[in-house]
Amino acid sequence: MENLNPIQTSSRSELRQLVRTQLQILLEQGNLEGVKALLVPVQPVDIAEAIEGLPESQQVIAFRLLNKAEAIDVYEHLDSSVQQALIQKFKHQEVLDIVDKMSPDDRARLFDELPAKVVTRLLGQLSPKERETTALLLGYEESTAGRIMTPEYISLKENLTVTETLDRLRRLANASEVIYYLYVTDAQRHLTGIVSLRDLVVSSPNKILDEIMTRDFICVHTDTDQEEVGRLIQRYDLLALPVVDREQRLVGIVTIDDVLDILEQEATEDIYALGGLQADRDNYFQTNLVTVARRRVVWLLVLLLTNTVTATIISSQEDLLQQMAILAAFIPLLTGTGGNVGAQSSTVVIRGLNTEELKDLGTGKVIFREAVAGIMLGTILAIMVTIWAYWLQGNFSVALSVGISLIAIAFLASVAGSSLPFLFCSFGLDPALMSAPFITTAVDVLGVLIYFQIARTILGL
Repeated sequence: MENLNPIQTSSRSELRQLVRTQLQILLEQGNLEGVKALLVPVQPVDIAEAIEGLPESQQVIAFRLLNKAEAIDVYEHLDSSVQQALIQKFKHQEVLDIVDKMSPDDRARLFDELPAKVVTRLLGQLSPKERETTALLLGYEESTAGRIMTPEYISLKENLTVTETLDRLRRLANASEVIYYLYVTDAQRHLTGIVSLRDLVVSSPNKILDEIMTRDFICVHTDTDQEEVGRLIQRYDLLALPVVDREQRLVGIVTIDDVLDILEQEATEDIYALGGLQADRDNYFQTNLVTVARRRVVWLLVLLLTNTVTATIISSQEDLLQQMAILAAFIPLLTGTGGNVGAQSSTVVIRGLNTEELKDLGTGKVIFREAVAGIMLGTILAIMVTIWAYWLQGNFSVALSVGISLIAIAFLASVAGSSLPFLFCSFGLDPALMSAPFITTAVDVLGVLIYFQIARTILGL
């Protein structure tokens, strides 16, 4: 039976693990020719991941064994921390050879991570064209379309024929990152239309671009937020999105591969924020533990101080607890349930805000919907808890206090979890900052207060 290539017979994850393991073994054995042979059929992104998994001393050796063209592709896929480590260990000319050949948007992203002195030195030694391009991108604000775009696109004039356009395309294809879309501009570089490669190929050779181009197109400005860029590309199923300046002049394009990275980065930041963590560009699991502790302790200290209010409320109800000590047994149940309900509401609302699913509903309708859901959830849980508490303690008044408190707390948690993200948005802040731990702690404080007040009223104490 004919042997099949492992790329065909293994899943991608199994292949990556196999490459990483074999790469490390060959490097430990000093079999450099074996390393070269191993990496020949492997995709650049998989090589990058394999190199990232190696000890630092072996990362440089493995990278140096790549040919120059492949090294540039692999370098663009490496984690920023590995890129920086390699730059420090390369010879000066090797660094310039790699950085000068990188795509402008990837180079700008790398420069964002490097110390200012290193960036200044590298910029000064790039070729004039690449230096100008990189300086242009770095001049735009971070997390905007201008910062993540690439100026490597093909622009054409309206009076070119299809034949002339195809000839020009053959000459310039290697200088452009994307050739699926061609951008038509006037004499002042204003974007006037877009021609897809498909429309170009199926059109008559003598037709001019003005007759086949699409004038109804989507574009963004250089200051458009990168998350909005990602949403537009996703919404309209685009492979690239043109970027124009304030005078509507075409200055670059954002490609779908960059958008996928952006969406992953934004989702990671939101998830970290929801967990009460400070988001960072670095890989969390490759970050120094001291730095990890410093980032996480801020929110924990805030929550710790807030929880002291809960302790103060419980202490202030000492007389009630002395007369009916069993009330204390249900505090964890009530606060835990309230925190969970609030976290659920905040999560779905924050997600809806990020995906713009809530745009048509309006703030009031969303909060009302979550409030009703909170009452329904509280009622269902309250019935079960009341029966359980009565069976456990045989005191109907205590069981009723717990049940009614659960309904009130679930309602409060739903309203808080759904309204606070909108409040943050109104202040121009990221709604993800209204994280689950914060809402949980706030509901704990108010929930305990509500519980004791309801218990006093029902028990007559």
